[in-house]
Amino acid sequence: MPEIRFAGYGGQGIIRSGIIVGKAVSIHDNRFGTMSQSFGPEARGGACSSQLVVAESKVLYPYITTADILVAMSQEGYEKFESELSENGVLLMDEDLVKPKPPRGQIKVFAIPATRFAEQLGRKIVANVVMLGFFTAVTDVVSHDAMKKTIPSTVPEKAVDLNLQAFEKGYEFGKKLVEKA
Repeated sequence: MPEIRFAGYGGQGIIRSGIIVGKAVSIHDNRFGTMSQSFGPEARGGACSSQLVVAESKVLYPYITTADILVAMSQEGYEKFESELSENGVLLMDEDLVKPKPPRGQIKVFAIPATRFAEQLGRKIVANVVMLGFFTAVTDVVSHDAMKKTIPSTVPEKAVDLNLQAFEKGYEFGKKLVEKA
């Protein structure tokens, strides 16, 4: 039962990331998921996070106790939540926005230039979906197929193609990284 935290700042799609993965596992991967969120009073630009618990049976406690996976899209998000990551956990981060300290315990660190890839695709705002592709490839929490089916119903209609491209960009980068490891 993985416990996952997405962390960043308002405007990065951190809450939407939790919604997308939760919907994908619940509807298309026939598992259970529950998501909660928090954000500062600043909304855009302030610290925010979403937490997702994924399970094979009903989720009895909807809040994470110790994150198995931390997805850090900002330095502030990393610093605020790194201490809650299990010593056997997985850290996924935007390598251009997060400078981590040496990992504790057996934490596995995977980095992607998500924001840079999104900018290359023409819209910085899809960095979270690049990260979701990376997350899908690296963690095996959710299937590629489930995410591809979920993304169109969770993003604006005019941006579906761009978001699917962003997802594939992150997914391919993640798959290559995992193959090298």
